[in-house]
Amino acid sequence: MSSPPETDEASLWRRLHACPQILERIAAFDGPALRLQTQLRQEFPDELVRKALTLVDLRQRAVAKFSRAEHMWFDRTGYEQATPELVAAHKAQRFSGDVWDFCCGIGGDAIALAARGAVRAVDVNPSACLWTEWNAQAYGVHDSIETVRASIEDVPQRDGLLHIDPDRRPGPQGRTLRLEDAIPPLPVLRQLMSDFRGGAVKFSPAGNFMDKFPGSEIELISLRGECKEATIWFGELAGPHLFRATMLPSGETIGGHPLESIAQQRPPGRFLYDPDPAIVRAGLVDLLAERRGLARLDSEEEYLTSDELVTTSFARAFEVLDVTPNNPRDFRRAVAHAEFGQIEIKCRHVPVDAQRIRRKLPLNGMQPGVLVFARVDGKTRALVCRRVARKF
Repeated sequence: MSSPPETDEASLWRRLHACPQILERIAAFDGPALRLQTQLRQEFPDELVRKALTLVDLRQRAVAKFSRAEHMWFDRTGYEQATPELVAAHKAQRFSGDVWDFCCGIGGDAIALAARGAVRAVDVNPSACLWTEWNAQAYGVHDSIETVRASIEDVPQRDGLLHIDPDRRPGPQGRTLRLEDAIPPLPVLRQLMSDFRGGAVKFSPAGNFMDKFPGSEIELISLRGECKEATIWFGELAGPHLFRATMLPSGETIGGHPLESIAQQRPPGRFLYDPDPAIVRAGLVDLLAERRGLARLDSEEEYLTSDELVTTSFARAFEVLDVTPNNPRDFRRAVAHAEFGQIEIKCRHVPVDAQRIRRKLPLNGMQPGVLVFARVDGKTRALVCRRVARKF
């Protein structure tokens, strides 16, 4: 398969890659940014300086996402769309053997997959192919990854397993949440899923993937309390459940059908739980409640409650200090009694003006607190709480 000629953008990336001294200068500089730019432009072309400054800035941001961020290559879009290292490693555990990684981007998933077998990383963007090569070198897995610059239609082989991250920014309108508008679009994705033995499709957790892939398993993956992606597992890699929610870095996971359980309802107990966004998006709040001995406050609320503390990464726990009607005089009195010095205001389905409420709360103490507005048996209540420290 022959590759088309390289673009000017890719050539600029090659020039930067061949000029490590400019990146070293930027990383080591301690002074005003304007002075740095002036010095660099006296020695290097403007376009190289701009590219280098942006890359160093992105590398600094990427430290929370990648363990070898200081050696990685990407532009802003590539970095933002890349799978976090812990998420990619989690997904890679299901794969074994040779894998095609379509729309490989900066190579985040390909690098994790390379620990399980040979990877052919495919992207139509020549810069993405370069990033994948160089990032694979940074992680020491370049011998296991072959990059292929091509469109999906130009790859005739449909053997083995597939990982694909459809482009969700296909045009000037920005990010799309519709699979029909991604590249490749939904019909092509379905065809790929029938061609390969199995694999995974990465998509936004806010996307319209519901009921789009019969026979698949949809896993919502959360990293440190933020739902990062929906992974649609298909073929031989699909699990037995319709939905799964997984918490990282703990690895705690739960799978089932949203309609297989109905949680009990009860007034607030000693503890309140705010389920992780992945649990909520997967529709597994009732299943979590059933398995952990929790109850809902209301059929329209995701908040759960119990009298005994349940330790889980599936939800944040709060100790309930007081429950009052949704009356400013009542909940202000309760907040004052709790002696909070700062407060977090939370709600899910009850509209509140958090800034206005916070301005009028008596915060004269030292402790951090939480004020939760929620429906309880059909009525809005204010729950005065404090966070329970996590032990994992």
